[in-house]
Amino acid sequence: MSFKLKSLSGTIKTSLLMMSLALPMAAQAKDISVKITNLTNGFYFTPLIVTAHNDDVNFYDLGEPASDALQAMAEGGNISGLVAEAEEENADVATNPAGGLLAPGKSATAVLKKLNHHNKYLSVAAMLLPTNDGFFAADGIKIPKRAGTYTYYLNAYDAGTEANDEIINGGGAPNSPGIPVAPGGDGGIGASGVTTEEANKTVHVHRGTLGDDIAEGGRSDLDSSIHTWLNPVVKMEITVSCNKRHYYGKGCR
Repeated sequence: MSFKLKSLSGTIKTSLLMMSLALPMAAQAKDISVKITNLTNGFYFTPLIVTAHNDDVNFYDLGEPASDALQAMAEGGNISGLVAEAEEENADVATNPAGGLLAPGKSATAVLKKLNHHNKYLSVAAMLLPTNDGFFAADGIKIPKRAGTYTYYLNAYDAGTEANDEIINGGGAPNSPGIPVAPGGDGGIGASGVTTEEANKTVHVHRGTLGDDIAEGGRSDLDSSIHTWLNPVVKMEITVSCNKRHYYGKGCR
């Protein structure tokens, strides 16, 4: 009789041990915060889209034409198309963490909690103002599994959808030439335009702006002493945390 009780006790203990090891893995969830810092001297970022998604979401491909959603974001800061594409794939999405424009030297942080376990990739994007169709982006970065903070530096890209005429005229809708605004109040007026053509009509690394030092008239409404940059334009810090400790040290599920 004692032997049977002892065996049953051992079986129960073994079962409980297996359950205790399995439960944290099943309950494990990942939270991430994404801090975006504007590294430029004179450019503002339009409202950000920050999304964790599966491998079916793709904001852009270098050397390929921009999608309509990317064009709308790159020319006028409209992220609704990108948000819709991400949400169709059950992505985790955060928008506009800065509560408006993100000024030079400033930071904003988006938080995504309890990520869908299928969403293993991170994409971030926003337009650079004042530009015609310049934007920065991270497209499909693999989200680290282990808890910690990871730093990335991001470049500026040209959507290839509009000529970089550098004329500030309130434009911004797709197929409407011109720059919406210089948010810093440091743009010129009355420029004749740098160019009327875009030679590279695919997404490519932005070649920067020309600008000039003429406040009224000249070729460009951009100030050559303010509205220039060298890549990278963004510092991005991804902080990964787990809701519960993983017993095997293999990161979050």
